[in-house]
Amino acid sequence: MWKKILRGVALGLLLLVVCGAGTGWWLAGLFDAEVDQVALQRTVPEQVPYLQQLPPASRGRVLAVVSSTALYPAAVVEGKVKKTGYELTELARFYWVLRANGFTVDIASPNGGDAPRVLDGDDMGQYDYAFLNDATAMGKARATLRLADVDPAQYQAVYFVGGKGAMYDFPDNPDVARLLQAMLDADKLVLAVCHGPAALLQTQRTAGPSWLAGKKLTSFTNAEELLLMPEAEQRFGFLLQSKLQQQGAEFSEGHRYLPNLVVDGQLITGQNPWSVWALAEAAVTALGAEPVPRPVSAEEQTMQLLHTLAQQGEQAATAQIPELLQQGALQRDLLLMMALVSALAGDWHEAWQRLQLAVAVKASQQEATQ
Repeated sequence: MWKKILRGVALGLLLLVVCGAGTGWWLAGLFDAEVDQVALQRTVPEQVPYLQQLPPASRGRVLAVVSSTALYPAAVVEGKVKKTGYELTELARFYWVLRANGFTVDIASPNGGDAPRVLDGDDMGQYDYAFLNDATAMGKARATLRLADVDPAQYQAVYFVGGKGAMYDFPDNPDVARLLQAMLDADKLVLAVCHGPAALLQTQRTAGPSWLAGKKLTSFTNAEELLLMPEAEQRFGFLLQSKLQQQGAEFSEGHRYLPNLVVDGQLITGQNPWSVWALAEAAVTALGAEPVPRPVSAEEQTMQLLHTLAQQGEQAATAQIPELLQQGALQRDLLLMMALVSALAGDWHEAWQRLQLAVAVKASQQEATQ
């Protein structure tokens, strides 16, 4: 999705507004070289170093819960057919981290069976395709457990996966409420990312204040939601951040579309899809294991660079580029996409800074090859 936006809108918007019509012709040269999509889509776990020697699943069981909602209600999309579901990347990356650390991951959904997956090729990497090409992982995804049949006592943790479908079938679902209440009563680990914290709106142990009152957490923010879906409140009936705050949660709003992880005792939440890696490894730690070292992806490194920019400024971020490149790759496409996000939000200064980081990364990459 993002590359399509970039190559359409960005070449007009960023060239004409950020760079100036007379000097922006070079922007197209900042994009990363095209990857071999055919080879990427054929990735199997044995080709990913982190997944080549998976240990026995002997440390316990974790339940990942995904949405069963495949379509937006016709009434909120003017009678059109618009697909939704859960985000595969948010499931796949969590799944592999837990498996690589010796845990069994089961998958459940409100309706059971083959839950609707949202696959966006521009956002997917080797771990996501390895999940799609793994018989065990996809066997679980195509035959999710029905939540009504799940015994919470079998699991050490529950993970509510994001995706816009969760906004429809996680709140007010009695089976979600039963599962969540059982995990809370047993003081077990509760995890959620992006739209997944919609499940937390269930919590009410006794009459009185919401269980969420005073809880530190995060979710997909209003700013993130409304930037690309201005009609979100009408489509969902509520904004997730606002609803969590209304129930008394102490909401942590991180920088727009950058990773943000919040840990409050047995509750661990991530703001957006870019927070999944950190959430998964925090889950492993909370479950009493030391996470197996994992090669940091180019996406994560790029997000680290953007975080440095947000926290310390352009000079510090630019100075960090050679160090990051020594550790692995950086994604210029992602920097350009995030520059576009800033421009769409009207933050032209930040858009320019992110664009300049893409320029600096390209220059460092070219210098390293000389």
